[in-house]
Amino acid sequence: MTLRIYVDTSVIGGCADDEFAEESRQLLDMARNGNVILLVSDVVVRELTDAPQSVLRHFQSLPESAVEAVPLSEDVLRLRDAYLSAEVVSRKWMDDATHVAAAAVAKADAVVSWNFKHIVRLDKIKAYNEVNDKMGYGVLTILSPKEVVYDDANENQQDV
Repeated sequence: MTLRIYVDTSVIGGCADDEFAEESRQLLDMARNGNVILLVSDVVVRELTDAPQSVLRHFQSLPESAVEAVPLSEDVLRLRDAYLSAEVVSRKWMDDATHVAAAAVAKADAVVSWNFKHIVRLDKIKAYNEVNDKMGYGVLTILSPKEVVYDDANENQQDV
């Protein structure tokens, strides 16, 4: 089974950031190799229009089969608004709430982000999932790329 992972713009932008490049690039390589499908919404596409060319090239280098578009449907907007009403994040960070809502509605296996302020933070994860549960979407796994990428060569080695 191929995992469907929603990535926000920070993951793609991370390809050009010294601190985040290794795991971001590994995740995109996993998509290129068919190990995962990257889900992206129109918010990601819009945010990428202002990104440096080096970042945009990383995204554009992905084969069509590696990316699934997630439309900003009424369900996504309704769930996003529920996050805002529950004060998971303020309106100022509406796009962050939209990323999580798009992932939940698309039934992504996980949402992956480097955004440790509004997405990948224990209290935020709990709050997003409380709203998800109330709205019938269940629990959404939220991780940074560090928890998603792995080295197959070392995966099955036992400790000596």
